[in-house]
Amino acid sequence: MADSGVNATAAALLGLLHDGPMTGGQLMAAAQRRLGPYWSMTRSQVYRELPALADAGYVKLGKPGARSSQPYAITPAGKRAFARWLSEPAGRESLRNPVALRVAFGAQQSSAQLQDVYAQAQEYHTAALTEAREMAKEAKKSGDDFFSASLEFAVGYHKAALTWLKSAPGK
Repeated sequence: MADSGVNATAAALLGLLHDGPMTGGQLMAAAQRRLGPYWSMTRSQVYRELPALADAGYVKLGKPGARSSQPYAITPAGKRAFARWLSEPAGRESLRNPVALRVAFGAQQSSAQLQDVYAQAQEYHTAALTEAREMAKEAKKSGDDFFSASLEFAVGYHKAALTWLKSAPGK
């Protein structure tokens, strides 16, 4: 945890709540839509962080809605914690690529297994690149330069992954 006492997942939730109150499910959808091309968040992470944020006074619970869903709203203390988190160094990236991990153990796999790994990765990165490009184009068109810039990172990442896949051993 950083000096602000807020980890990256909690900070992402606080950032999303600047747009207004949301339930856990709505936060998941917003995270996927806004952050998904370059940042992953699981449902269990969201539902683990929300009570901790409430206990810290960074969010407050609204009135229960349909199917007992509860909206969360960011508090002034939550906005201050988010601002502190933004002012801290970003920290070191955590890179975990399941394809690179499998390639590291390529000698223990059959050629067919490795080809399957490459084909699935190529399919995924091609689709993700197309989606990130389209999202970046729409964000740029709407004038959201910051969102567009974050999506350009995803575009570059998927392009790099596809370039790497072309030269991967055992192809």
